[in-house]
Amino acid sequence: MTFKLDKAATAFAEAKRYIPGGVNSPVRSFRGVGGTPPFITRATGSHIFDIDGNEYIDYVGSWGPMILGHAHPEVTAELRNALERGTSYGAPTLLETELARLITEAIPSMDLVRFVNSGTEATMSVLRVARAYTKRNKIVKFAGCYHGHHDSLLVKAGSGATTLGVPDSPGIPESITSNTITVEYNDADGLSKLFEQQGKEIAAVIIEPVPGNMGLVLPLPEYLDKVRAITEQYGALLIFDEVMSGFRVAYGGAQEAYNITPDLTCLGKVIGGGLPVGAYGGRRDIMELVAPAGPVYQAGTLSGNPLAMTAGLVTLQLITNEAEFYEKITAKTAALCAGIQAKAKEYGFDYQFHQAGSMFGLFFNEQAVYDYDSAKRSDTGAFNIYFHAMLEQGIYLAPSQFEASFMSAAHTQEDINATIYASGNAFKKVAEYLRKK
Repeated sequence: MTFKLDKAATAFAEAKRYIPGGVNSPVRSFRGVGGTPPFITRATGSHIFDIDGNEYIDYVGSWGPMILGHAHPEVTAELRNALERGTSYGAPTLLETELARLITEAIPSMDLVRFVNSGTEATMSVLRVARAYTKRNKIVKFAGCYHGHHDSLLVKAGSGATTLGVPDSPGIPESITSNTITVEYNDADGLSKLFEQQGKEIAAVIIEPVPGNMGLVLPLPEYLDKVRAITEQYGALLIFDEVMSGFRVAYGGAQEAYNITPDLTCLGKVIGGGLPVGAYGGRRDIMELVAPAGPVYQAGTLSGNPLAMTAGLVTLQLITNEAEFYEKITAKTAALCAGIQAKAKEYGFDYQFHQAGSMFGLFFNEQAVYDYDSAKRSDTGAFNIYFHAMLEQGIYLAPSQFEASFMSAAHTQEDINATIYASGNAFKKVAEYLRKK
């Protein structure tokens, strides 16, 4: 079937009449890569389908949660059962306790867990707890790390403003971000110097241990250990934002993979099995400050709703029940990356490939990528050519040079082979583009 997006173009124009930019999350608009976004009708396993009749091998996976693949039969069956029992109660359920138990067993640094409805809500709430515990106001984040769209952390969040303390979006008073300090990721010396100057005022450091929103960037050896040591020295809390890396890099998240124990952790994505959910948690003495156990207020009518709890609970149970789940999915990811890298080299490209568990990323950059500035030196024009060439061959990748992609357990060797083959054709188009440039 010939690739086309005729119906999508009409649907996109109609959506723009009622929804800002025609989408409910900006990256979906394809503004970063140009062109018309497909409008998806259904998904199953490793494939998604659009209104124009196109079928894609999907490496976005709803931006991470579909680690088992789309519409896993056991997840959907339990969700159907849950639907018949009601969609929301606004009251305690056994499901909440059971999912919290599984999370605390997987991530020992989390003694107590509070469920919320999104990763943004988790990071927003955890900062309040950290400030209350330390009785300090300043928060340190890292350039290129994204922690949701709430006011305090929308500073150098992978794009936009790059001046210290200047928000990335209009509508955020500088008075709110004045207590947000940004340093470079992978720069332990810079963080150390900051703490020497302001350490007694810093409540917490929040970090994506494996950032996925400036492309997939990996921590340098011992970097996370140094961050942990610096925060401990000055009495600041260390917050791991594992909304993306949790249950993706390893079952226990990046903190298991890198053997680091943060004070607080934020989760999302996988623990909802594809439904909206987030969570934050950590040491008991810190989390007991959260209402009603303590004075730090946070609430949510739909927090811990039975549908999200059901999907998350079944997802984690299926992962734990499959022998060598992470070894298998990590190996598949590595095979895909190696195959694509080999195709790139056939056309003379020494591009940067990064992998962390079932997360992966390709930078159109022949120099090492280790922070936001080095990521921004990637050739976005070349990436856009590659992206559309892959899309036209039925391969759905993250529509931005600065986003991670994801493998699922449902991807087959046939999917991987088809993706590698398509990448060869795509790199050929990139080479032609660069010759004409």
